[in-house]
Amino acid sequence: MTETAAERLELKPIDADTVEKLAESIAEYDAIRDAVRPLVDKGLHAVYWVGAGGSLICSYPAHYLLTQHGRVPSFQVQSDELNCSQPALMDDHALVVLASYTGKTKETVAAAATAAKTGATVIAAAKADSPLAANAHQSFVGKSDMFELLVAYAVLEASGVELDWDAVKVGLEALPGAVVNAVEQADEELASIAEDFANDDFTYVLGSGPSYAWAYGMAMCFLQEMQWKQAAGFNSGEFFQGAFEMVDEKSAVIVWHGEDPSRPMGERVIAFLKTYAPRHRVVDVAKLELPGIPAEVRGQFSPIVVAALANRLAQRYEYLRQHSLDNRHYMFKVEY
Repeated sequence: MTETAAERLELKPIDADTVEKLAESIAEYDAIRDAVRPLVDKGLHAVYWVGAGGSLICSYPAHYLLTQHGRVPSFQVQSDELNCSQPALMDDHALVVLASYTGKTKETVAAAATAAKTGATVIAAAKADSPLAANAHQSFVGKSDMFELLVAYAVLEASGVELDWDAVKVGLEALPGAVVNAVEQADEELASIAEDFANDDFTYVLGSGPSYAWAYGMAMCFLQEMQWKQAAGFNSGEFFQGAFEMVDEKSAVIVWHGEDPSRPMGERVIAFLKTYAPRHRVVDVAKLELPGIPAEVRGQFSPIVVAALANRLAQRYEYLRQHSLDNRHYMFKVEY
C-alpha cells in the first residue's frame, strides 16, 4: 500500500487505555459473581462461550481455565453455529456468555436471542445500548477477554473449586499495569518480528493451550483481515499433523509461548523449528516481567498478556507496511 507523505501512518503508541480497559473489567467482578452464583446454586450444568471472530477468540482462555479446573462442562460455539443448531444442554440450567466489540455483530446478536429462547441465562460484554446488550439478560462493558476470564473465575468460585484465591485477587489488582509493562518489554522484539516477516508471502502462527487463541487470531484477524497477508494459525500440537510438512528454512513462523500447563507443547514445536525452520520467532511470556503477579497465577493470566502482545505486533505491522488496520475489502462494506 503506497501512502503520500501527508497520509503516512504514524506508529501508534502502546495502547494508553489498556490499563483503564482492564481495570474497568476487573471492577465488574463483584457484579459478575452476583450474576453467576444463583445459577450455580440452582444446578448450573453447562457454560457456553459464544462469539464470532475476535470475540470467540477472546473466550478461549476462559474456556481453557474452566475446562482445566471446573466442575461444570464448558463449550465454545461460533455464533451462527448456535443459530443453526442449539445444543441439547442449553436450557434453563445453562449459562451463555457472549461478546461483541461493536455490540452489533448480527450473528452474535441473533445468537443471544436464540440462546434466550432455550431458557438459558444470557450475559454479554457489549457496549451499552447496543443490540447485543438489549438481547442479553445482563450486559457488562468490560474488555471481552478479561470479562470472560472473570466469568470463568466466578463459576469456579461459586462452585467451591479450590484455587489460590488470595493469589488470584492480588494478581487481578496488578494485572493492568503488568500487561502494559510486558508489552513495553517486548516491543523491540515485536518490531523485529514485523521487520523480518513483513514481506513474506505466508506466515504461520503457533500456540498451545490458551495461547492457541491468538495463534488463530493473529493469523485470521490481524494478518488476513487487517493486513491482507496470507497466514494460518495452528495449535502447536496440531502443527505436527500436517502443516509442519510445509515449512523449511525460508518459512516465517511465529510462536506464542505461554506459561500454562501446555508449555511442553510449545517446547516441542520450538525444538523442531530450531532444526527445520530457523527463521521462526518465539514470544515467550515467561521471559517477561509481570510486576505484582504472583507466580502461582502467571499461567492463568498469560493469555491476557499474549492478547496484548498480538495487538502490539499488529500495530508494528501496520506502521512498517503502511497498511492501516482499519482497511477492509468487504467487512462492513458489502452485504454478507
